[in-house]
Amino acid sequence: MEDLFSPSFLLKFVKFGIVGFSGVIVDFSITFVCKEYLKIQKYIANAIGFTLAATTNYFLNRIWTFESTNPDIFLEFSRFFIIALIGLGINTAIVWAMSGKFKVNFYVAKLVATIVVTAWNFLINAYYTFV
Repeated sequence: MEDLFSPSFLLKFVKFGIVGFSGVIVDFSITFVCKEYLKIQKYIANAIGFTLAATTNYFLNRIWTFESTNPDIFLEFSRFFIIALIGLGINTAIVWAMSGKFKVNFYVAKLVATIVVTAWNFLINAYYTFV
């Protein structure tokens, strides 16, 4: 198990963040195309964008961030995707609690949720998915 504060672990976190940012671009782009040009219902378009972003994020993190050589790609991808779905649930719960219940500004709530979920996704993937 790698030390949380080792330079190589911190570098992986930076790479994970870069991959995550690319995932945001994929998610929003695909969702936009599906909704605006293909006229797919907005929630289905959103699900398509999320799924394709999670898939590209998996492969980029497998190859670049964690340099995984695990031959069981299906198991590894399944773990990654389930963690992403749990992260989406955590994100939604935080935004709902902060902005809905405690009347914190929506974007402040979303920022807090993003920070929490990024840490969640990275740590669980580092210690469970890509081991």
